Amino acid sequence: MGKKRVISENKTDAQGVSVKASESPEKSKKGGGTANLTSARFYVAASYNNTRVSVVDSGGNLLAWSSAGSMGFKGPKKSTPYAASKVVDNVFEKLGGIEAGKFSISIYVQGIGSGRDAAVRAIAGRGFNIATLRDITPIPHNGCRPRKARRV
Repeated sequence: MGKKRVISENKTDAQGVSVKASESPEKSKKGGGTANLTSARFYVAASYNNTRVSVVDSGGNLLAWSSAGSMGFKGPKKSTPYAASKVVDNVFEKLGGIEAGKFSISIYVQGIGSGRDAAVRAIAGRGFNIATLRDITPIPHNGCRPRKARRV
């Protein structure tokens, strides 16, 4: 049957300037805004190999994230406390204009890496009102079934 062509109609706006149908005068901003943010949740995932920090709003929409690997740290340097503090700085840089006195935050920490304490200290050092600080590291209760004993 072949390709179908879509013919775009020209529209005129209030000033009489022609605008294509696909273009709109007011473009919607992509991504979540931090202008009317009242609370945020910081998730810090610190493993032995990497440290990741992500920020979500009260609805669960991701606002910003960063990790030590995406910042350019390689190998064993990814899990250092210095890399974790730099990751937090990068997340706040991506968030843009949020001010410390405006809203409260909740911090959820997962993992047992060396960057977890440094990430929490870096977030707290920004002067935010920390409402909750929870450790959500999964803890095995009786754990998985152990492997079969090795016979020699």
